[in-house]
Amino acid sequence: MANDLQREGNKFCRNIFETVRKMSSDGLGVTRQGYSQTESEVLDYLRGIGVDLGLEVHIDIAGNVWMTYPGQDRELPAFVAGSHADSVPQGGNYDGMAGIVAALAVCWWMRRTHFTPKRDFVVLMMRCEESSFFGKAYVGSLALTGRLTMDDMMLRHRTEDKTLGECIAACGFNPADITAGRALVNLKSIAAFVELHIEQGPMLDGSDDTRVGIVTGIRGNVRHKVVRCIGQTAHSGAVDKAWRHDAVMATADLIHRMDLLWDERLAAGDDLVFTVGVLKTNATAAISVIPGEVTFTVDMRSLSMETIEHFHDRLVEQAQEVARERGVRFEFDTKLVTKSAQVDEALSDKLVRAAGEGGIAVRRIASGAGHDTAVLSNAGVPSAMIFVANQNGSHNPYEEMKMEDFMQGTDVLWHAVKTFDD
Repeated sequence: MANDLQREGNKFCRNIFETVRKMSSDGLGVTRQGYSQTESEVLDYLRGIGVDLGLEVHIDIAGNVWMTYPGQDRELPAFVAGSHADSVPQGGNYDGMAGIVAALAVCWWMRRTHFTPKRDFVVLMMRCEESSFFGKAYVGSLALTGRLTMDDMMLRHRTEDKTLGECIAACGFNPADITAGRALVNLKSIAAFVELHIEQGPMLDGSDDTRVGIVTGIRGNVRHKVVRCIGQTAHSGAVDKAWRHDAVMATADLIHRMDLLWDERLAAGDDLVFTVGVLKTNATAAISVIPGEVTFTVDMRSLSMETIEHFHDRLVEQAQEVARERGVRFEFDTKLVTKSAQVDEALSDKLVRAAGEGGIAVRRIASGAGHDTAVLSNAGVPSAMIFVANQNGSHNPYEEMKMEDFMQGTDVLWHAVKTFDD
């Protein structure tokens, strides 16, 4: 049966991917902003596929879509699978979408083979997982677990004069309803949540024979959307070094110091990554001007929140030292924290056994990127992840997931659903 699904389901899945790509194409890649018209249209299209498959459709008050394939015993907690429907700006087509399509493919296969699982199987399509537009990740899953706040609603779009709350309201949902501190569903009604996702690093694609991974844990992160280094603008030829308050030099000094400290933590065995993804001078910068202001972002991640918080403390300390030495000051915006998450060990073991039943080679692998799975796991939902190999990285237009790899991962999900209650 495994080979049958991989072969026969390929066309079904490919058609969905290609249709969604066309719906959200931006010329170079795809753009599906969370709580945008494009994301809503894509969800409507996917919901139509669910209706065609005879699924029961429910949209929660945050706009997440739940589509249920009824099981034999409807009193049992459900097996839920899915992912997010949005993308980063000019991103690839598979980040998030792969998990939705895989779950739909399992429903399609169960209909085709007249299989009824013991418990309900639910396809979950979540909104606004990416942080690129508002600086807030996992909006849909935080809402459904009751952990979204009104402060989150005030976050402003990175390029447009509107807030996250205004975008949610424009899609027909009430920000006040989804920030009341209550879960939007009974979380105990979920026996398991499994998210299939492309690997966003190179490990699986570097293997010839193991193209599927079972995730061991998900890194948490601490972020700053805006850090400002404020110095003094001056003439580049008229001010000697001793009298300069150069914001670029100070920022470069700070980043270099953090890079050295990062090496120290890695040598000590810590799990840690550190990124300055955006760095820019102000609008009046010129070749003949000593820059008086620099803004940049900070993103640090680890499986250990203690490691991240310690590294963040060092960032602040080093910023203070650089400020004293170079006559500048650093201003940090509000720290954004996403907790790391462990996957459910028993559920992960079930995925490994399901892969074995399907004759699919898998390896255990940590997730460097964050996912909705982390939110559900931290809310007490037994959760796990399946990774599939992906070429050319992620969060760029060049994602190149091979369909044969994707179908292997989908087969693992199918066998996990089929054998969950054995």
